[in-house]
Amino acid sequence: MTDAPALDPITVEVIGAALSSIVEETGEALVRASYSTNIKERRDCSTALFDRQGRTLCQAEHIPIHLGSFLDFIPMVLADHDPAEMRPGDVFIGNDAYRGGGTHLPDIVLAEPIFVDGELAAWTVNLAHHSDFVDRAHAHIYQEGLRIPPIRLYRAGALQKDVQEMILLNCQVPRERLSDLRAQMAANRVGVMRFQELCARHGAATVLASGEALLDYAERKMRAGLATLPDGTWRFEDVFDSLDLDEDIPLSVTVTISGDEIALAFEAPPQVRAGINMTRTALLATVYYIVKSVVDPTVLPNAGLARPISVTATDSSVLSCSHPAAVNGRVQTCQRVADLILGALAQAVPERVSACTNSTCTVALFSGVRERGPEAGNYWVYLETIGGGGGARPDADGLDGIHVHATNTSNLPVEALEVEYPLILERYELVDGSAGAGRHRGGMGLRRVYRATEDCMVRVDISRNRSRSWGLAGGGPGGHGSYEVDPAAGAFERGQGRLRAGEWLEVVTPGGGGHGRPEERHADDADRIAAQ
Repeated sequence: MTDAPALDPITVEVIGAALSSIVEETGEALVRASYSTNIKERRDCSTALFDRQGRTLCQAEHIPIHLGSFLDFIPMVLADHDPAEMRPGDVFIGNDAYRGGGTHLPDIVLAEPIFVDGELAAWTVNLAHHSDFVDRAHAHIYQEGLRIPPIRLYRAGALQKDVQEMILLNCQVPRERLSDLRAQMAANRVGVMRFQELCARHGAATVLASGEALLDYAERKMRAGLATLPDGTWRFEDVFDSLDLDEDIPLSVTVTISGDEIALAFEAPPQVRAGINMTRTALLATVYYIVKSVVDPTVLPNAGLARPISVTATDSSVLSCSHPAAVNGRVQTCQRVADLILGALAQAVPERVSACTNSTCTVALFSGVRERGPEAGNYWVYLETIGGGGGARPDADGLDGIHVHATNTSNLPVEALEVEYPLILERYELVDGSAGAGRHRGGMGLRRVYRATEDCMVRVDISRNRSRSWGLAGGGPGGHGSYEVDPAAGAFERGQGRLRAGEWLEVVTPGGGGHGRPEERHADDADRIAAQ
């Protein structure tokens, strides 16, 4: 590739917008081509572009925690596979939390090198959450599913059938997995073509140089934003509760801002025999998301924004675990970490920070063997992640029934749920009294009541069932999360049990904390806020 010409801001902006367009288009291709409801309806997937060195060029605005599965993936591929031996059409697959760059096993990454003029220029990468590894324990990683290091799924465009067969043999819904993997392949092909077209239009050297310039620009914007914050050190602590834990565990963060840099030091107990542990990349993805959202939401989502941010946490702890810790439910802990950081930054810049959100990603996971119809005898899996209350803002109420922070999936429409699975949704509503009181109230949690029409296994993951989301400036806490099972059903242990046909399960998600003293709220506030 020839040396890049001198860059001007307009060219860099045009190419930056094109890169953003590419990752958004690949994301839509993945959603439209997918088979499972978890991707085609709930959009539990992400796409990104990386430079040839494995640095993030651009990530689509999908799900922040998925950055954790991207951060180390390309560096691991490059460490294990000689770039000189890579060819167009190679595709690498992986998911492992310790040897695959991932954060939990259902998130399977496919990465394809992009060649321009015969040279490796960039990578197109996507991730899809494969709702398959169910009916498993979570004491350690070996119980949680198939572990895949970064290996070739395609070699020079040729499918490695033995690798694919090995993966599908370990899946409970293999036809669905195969269809979603093919959708991921289609999305990556879009990414390859669009990047090559961009290089043909502007010249590969100009595109690559613009990528470097965009990384530097993100760093400058993040540093400029940090420089507007007051220097100082602030500490915040909270507890984390889970159905998998007998006792709440303490978590804390100390945030130090000095000039145009920020340091976050986390304290947490040792990793536990439950799936709530976070890998370091999951911690980094959470930190980068929340710092960006407070400091300057317009900072480009690339590797440059991380340069002024340093993160420390005790090794082999809940927040930075080591092999073989279980990690399947790591997003629950990520959500609490995000609110920990908000609690610390609220002391520095209270006008920029909301009260505590519902701080969790409530999950209801159903699975079973179909008893009737053309699919009789086949295994089915349905993953539901349910929104809760958002934290009240300094100038507005919290949003009701939303996903917060590291998650960003949609709910599955009732019509699709009842057509695709042997379940009926009997109630779906906001929960009165779940919002934290305040000058501006927190967001309300949700109630969903499911009735099984065939026998199935159920697992519920929920937090804030013992603790409550905190308010700010005198605001009250949000309501608890909870679940309740039909009295006719057998006993549930740690949120896990069986429903027989006709039996029901109710899930209630936590509400968000309030902002400001409740007595300062006026009767006309709701109308005023709605008009904003």
